[in-house]
Parts: sequence; structure tokens; C-alpha cells
Amino acid sequence: MKVLAPLLFLAVLASSCGPDYVYQKSHDFPESGWAYADSITFDFEIQDTQAIYNLWLHLGHTTAYRNQNLYTRIHTRFPDGSRIAEVLSLEMAGKGGQWKGACRGQGCHLEIPIQEGAYFNQPGAYQIVIEQYMRRDSVQGVEQLSFLLEDTGQKRGNAE
Repeated sequence: MKVLAPLLFLAVLASSCGPDYVYQKSHDFPESGWAYADSITFDFEIQDTQAIYNLWLHLGHTTAYRNQNLYTRIHTRFPDGSRIAEVLSLEMAGKGGQWKGACRGQGCHLEIPIQEGAYFNQPGAYQIVIEQYMRRDSVQGVEQLSFLLEDTGQKRGNAE
């Protein structure tokens, strides 16, 4: 029992120190790849317009993926109906061809910050739509894409 109490304390401490994801959703791609026509949609709600967030993509791919990066086009729809879009290159390997992230066997997992220290001016429903923006119809080797919204615990205007 003396050993069990410290182990339980460490387990609780470890679980409380991780990121606070207020939204996370994953999409698995078929073996045929990520088709150009297939967009991935993530819908989430924001109530606290003072909170500061980090936006992450988690990308799972095989070592057979044949490029250094993956071009994406990210569309954001705001609660008032306005929209913005931007092209973002997800850098998956360094110049020397070494995969970024954690690889085991034939699979790699990469965490990519797409925006840090972000805040949302409007409360309500947001939508993020991600499409592959490569120069071919189907991208092989991409297995999973996740979008995560992390609450940093900080507020705008505070020096916490």
C-alpha cells in the first residue's frame, strides 16, 4: 500500500500536466489516399472570447510518403458567416530527408502547430475545412489528420 499511494499521486500529476484540448477530432484516410476532392471538416464552438488557444494538426503518415511536405488549403468559417482561406505547407521532413516527428516502423506521427496564441473575437460556431492542395488527384501515404484546439489557460490582456 505504501508503494501504491506514490504511484497513484504520480499518475494524477502526470494526467493534470498535459495540454487542455477543448476540441479534438481525427479523420482516417482510406488506403487509396487523400483525394483532391475530399475535404476534412472540423466544427467547434467558442464561448470564451478572452481565452487564448493553440491550434494543432496531428498528421499520421507512412515512410512511403514521397514528398518532404504536404500542401493544404485551410478554410475558416466564422460565426457571422465570414470566411478566410490560406495555403499552408505542412513540413514533414527536413532538407536531408529525415522525417520530423516520431516514427516507428513504417509509420510516423507529427504534431504541427498551425497557430499559437490565437483568440476568437466572436462567440459561436466555427468551422475549419482542410483540403489537400498538391498537384495530383490522390496523395498516397497520409493515414490520419487530426485537428486539436488547446486552451492555454491564459486570457487576453493578462500577463499570466
